[in-house]
Amino acid sequence: MATASSALLCRARPWPERIGPRCRNRPLRRGTVRALVEEIKPNVVSFHFGLPAEDLVDRVKAAGARVLSSATTVEEAVWLQDHGCDAIIAQGLEAGGHRGMFLSGDVATQLGTMALVPQVADAVDLPVIAAGGIADARGIVAAFALGASAVQIGTAYLFCPEATISPTHRQALEAARDDQMAITSVFSGRPARVIVNRIVRDLGPLPEGVPAFPLAGAALAPLRAQAERSGSADFTPLWSGQAAHLCRPLPAGDLTRQLAEETLAKLEGRCR
Repeated sequence: MATASSALLCRARPWPERIGPRCRNRPLRRGTVRALVEEIKPNVVSFHFGLPAEDLVDRVKAAGARVLSSATTVEEAVWLQDHGCDAIIAQGLEAGGHRGMFLSGDVATQLGTMALVPQVADAVDLPVIAAGGIADARGIVAAFALGASAVQIGTAYLFCPEATISPTHRQALEAARDDQMAITSVFSGRPARVIVNRIVRDLGPLPEGVPAFPLAGAALAPLRAQAERSGSADFTPLWSGQAAHLCRPLPAGDLTRQLAEETLAKLEGRCR
């Protein structure tokens, strides 16, 4: 892994070579996850990249939580249903952040939300939650028409003042155009949609030699830290879905109420 990390940084020249200590990822241990769920007793626990071991899923359910996870294909949706999910998040290619892929690694075959949601809805007997490229009432109504029972909205809430993103990330979201998002593996080793910045342009969105997930983030941490201290987002993962230009900078509560009201108005208009 050290060789892969070094190779990634070597490709980054003339970026700085010695700019500070490397950080280490410290994933939560399984025992910690179980303890948190059993103490907090959340109503819902949502996973990404498939599901954890069966015994952990059973413990989560025993604590009273409903289990959700993301599917990027019909095959993944059926697998999640067969392994204990209570609802399926159908994550279209438009979505920001990491792809939830776990049975396939081929980004080129991933489906958009409009094609994915009805096929998943037809294939499983669980509620389907549409995700990807949904930022206003039009997208919500379309998702319901395609067979979704609910929607999951991410990027729109990054515009809210409650979001703890960096100032440079917020500025990038506000200035982003529809043709400035790309799927890249540079930041973590897994495919994820971001706003294109310097490192994605210089290395290409899906370069060879990227350290395996999640080690790529540690390899870039020194560059990112120095750049962010100077107010630059050149090496920062600027997570964003493709519908960022449709988003509005409102408090989270106001945005939620507005989306609900506008969606109900459109649905009622269709019924007249």
